[in-house]
Amino acid sequence: MFRGSMVALITPMHDDGSIDEKALQRLVEFHIEQGSDAIVAVGTTGESATLDYDEHCHVMRRVVEMARGRIPIIGGTGSNSTWEAIKLTRCAMEGGCDAALLVTPYYNKPTQEGLFRHFEAVAEAVPIPQILYNVPSRTACDLLPDTVARLADISNIVGIKEASGRVERVHELLERCGGQIDVYCGEDIKDLAVILAGGKGAISVTANVAPRLMHEMCRAALAGESAEAERIDARLAALHKTLFVETNPIPVKWGVYRLGLAGQGIRLPMTPLSEHHHESVLQAMKLAGLL
Repeated sequence: MFRGSMVALITPMHDDGSIDEKALQRLVEFHIEQGSDAIVAVGTTGESATLDYDEHCHVMRRVVEMARGRIPIIGGTGSNSTWEAIKLTRCAMEGGCDAALLVTPYYNKPTQEGLFRHFEAVAEAVPIPQILYNVPSRTACDLLPDTVARLADISNIVGIKEASGRVERVHELLERCGGQIDVYCGEDIKDLAVILAGGKGAISVTANVAPRLMHEMCRAALAGESAEAERIDARLAALHKTLFVETNPIPVKWGVYRLGLAGQGIRLPMTPLSEHHHESVLQAMKLAGLL
């Protein structure tokens, strides 16, 4: 359903942590102009963990309004409460999002049966297309291929963002479910390998600062132009690493700030990028030709 470079958009904030709507508008326009293939609003990179329910719905709705149908919008609506995930997913649908991205329930460590019933319940309650999101390093649970295969039979579950860090897991998902749902990479350093293996794109942190390059890399990889994709990815390699020198979205928010698109506001418990990392992120941006 979705293809290419889907930016996991930051939520720009003022120094006091309030949402910066003017910067949000600039970012939406930036990504449309630079060729991003979709925008994911209020995912992990969008600080979903520290936006309250009303803010969460507000940002999703405003991004849809700002985009005006020019680019697909995917709302991040996952929660460790099935009831809250349903409520947020309904909010995304009513706000005009084209799909929802649902992270696995974090902290409470459900069983595989619990994971299946959680995603089944959200899909049955809200008919919007839904993309599963597996990121064990953050959630303390792992959505296994057997469970994904069961969920792939649900008509409005259309994809999975796989961020377990294991390319062999992607191969297994493609083999088991590739004909039913799309597989997207959730770790930028592995985007190229996943797309060349049969993935349909990337939900990308790097695209916040390098949207044109990420779009072109994904386009080339999806077209089977591996040499061109590898050439572009080589320009992005340092960014893929340095944007994770501290917990996402700390480094990428600083990178967006250096591009002049937003301020440095970020909410506790996240803190601004440590000064000793500034130079490495700056050099990675220069290597990519962004500055």
